Amino acid sequence: MDIVKAENLKYEYVQVDEEGNEEARSIAVDGVNLQVKAGDFVAILGHNGSGKSTLAKHINAILLPTEGTLYVDGKDTKDESKLWEIRQTAGMVFQNPDNQIIGTIVEEDVGFGPENMGVPQAEIWKRVEKSLKSVGMWEYRDHSPNKLSGGQKQRVAIAGVVAMRPKCIVLDEPTAMLDPNGRKEVIRTVQELNRQEHVTVILITHYMEEVIEADRVIVMDQGKIVMQGTPREVFSHVEELKGYRLDVPQETLVAYELQKAGIPLPDGILTTEELIEELEKIKQTPGESQKVR
Repeated sequence: MDIVKAENLKYEYVQVDEEGNEEARSIAVDGVNLQVKAGDFVAILGHNGSGKSTLAKHINAILLPTEGTLYVDGKDTKDESKLWEIRQTAGMVFQNPDNQIIGTIVEEDVGFGPENMGVPQAEIWKRVEKSLKSVGMWEYRDHSPNKLSGGQKQRVAIAGVVAMRPKCIVLDEPTAMLDPNGRKEVIRTVQELNRQEHVTVILITHYMEEVIEADRVIVMDQGKIVMQGTPREVFSHVEELKGYRLDVPQETLVAYELQKAGIPLPDGILTTEELIEELEKIKQTPGESQKVR
């Protein structure tokens, strides 16, 4: 079943002057058709201004379509009577965890969402424990969020969303403000939630290495979906991605440059291990070993 479905989705930002008169319009999402199945891990890539974050905000009904329709778990986001259910179904995690953490103690912060939903107190603490354990932050339950690292704060923010039991989590560049170790912590957490808890994950990012484990990668440019497929399929098109001002994983780029130098490597190599394995195969092939020495 589709957890998210967009049909000819279009969104225009309207700029107004001080008197409230319209000055200009700009199209941020332009005729997007999208289907995300329950349990999928989907990554959305695009340079700044491509429309990826605007699309993300539609999934949680923060923004509503100018034209077209977006369904979350079969519910039209324009149906005001379904707004609460939609936001319970699709939780959002943003770039800056400080904007989502409001409690003075970690466990209180994680319990805030379920409490607002009217969940019984005993059930709240069960959810808090499970959520914090799922993101590896249970031992920090009585700490102040202000004393945590950026990666730890973001994991607490994710736990706060998980405690509300959403079917889908939308992460809008959740690692943009983190150092490399923090980024790895958060992406590992997201991957485990997807695999172990079967939570649908929609990850908006501009870090190519974060999408290698995704089921599907979607590339946006000028408000449109311009490429989609598995990570291997998408990253096989190095020159096309460069045309959209996007990079590829470092290992993919190295393999691509070696291909251009005449070494017969397959397209879409994603990891260091794959690159080494393919080079070893070539070294063992008569007539090809000279090329990789």
